[in-house]
Amino acid sequence: MNQPTIVVIIPAFNEENSVGKVIRDIPAELVQEIIVVNNNSNDQTAIEASRAGATVLDEPVQGYGRACLRGIAYAKQRQPTPDIVVFLDADYSDFPAEMPRVIAPIQEQTADLVIGSRALGNRQRGSMTPQQLFGNWLATWLLRWLYGVRFTDLGPFRAIRFDTLLALNMQDKTYGWTVEMQLKAAKLRCKTTEVPVSYRKRIGHSKISGTIKGTILAGYKILTTIFKYW
Repeated sequence: MNQPTIVVIIPAFNEENSVGKVIRDIPAELVQEIIVVNNNSNDQTAIEASRAGATVLDEPVQGYGRACLRGIAYAKQRQPTPDIVVFLDADYSDFPAEMPRVIAPIQEQTADLVIGSRALGNRQRGSMTPQQLFGNWLATWLLRWLYGVRFTDLGPFRAIRFDTLLALNMQDKTYGWTVEMQLKAAKLRCKTTEVPVSYRKRIGHSKISGTIKGTILAGYKILTTIFKYW
């Protein structure tokens, strides 16, 4: 795949202090468009994203999956349509400069979906909570047991061929988004792989793992999504 068209989709909810850093760290020579989906923020997220050079879309109904779906709908309408879509979080916990590593297996035509694995990479101490680590372990163990696919992480930093993404017919609108993508790729026998990525403490307070309610809701949704498609 020579010089693919690459777009980046970044869901963002109240990330005014970090979203600009994420955008500016993305290798500009690799991507044709950076799409930030402003997911019902009540701060300056949209302004900071636009100032950093991103296309800003609004998704007023909150939900990580909803924001991703909004970005995909936009990508379907752009000309040319992308060859590869990269997903990143807006909290600056990922290292956008590692994008060449994440897209390389797709460019080399050895993978349709690439997960940036924090478990395999250099993870800053305290960047993931104990409940996140346990949840990742349990979810990936269930994926191996039920779907026969080996992953070490449900990491948000990932790349996927756009035609593969459309074939997955993604549906989840909240916390089950990442695991839905991985299990559907397994069911469709897509070529999947992981690459190690670095991970650091996020800027600001996590809306999911930073609260008991968020942790419980996310864990419940991930588990129910795994069993829903089995």
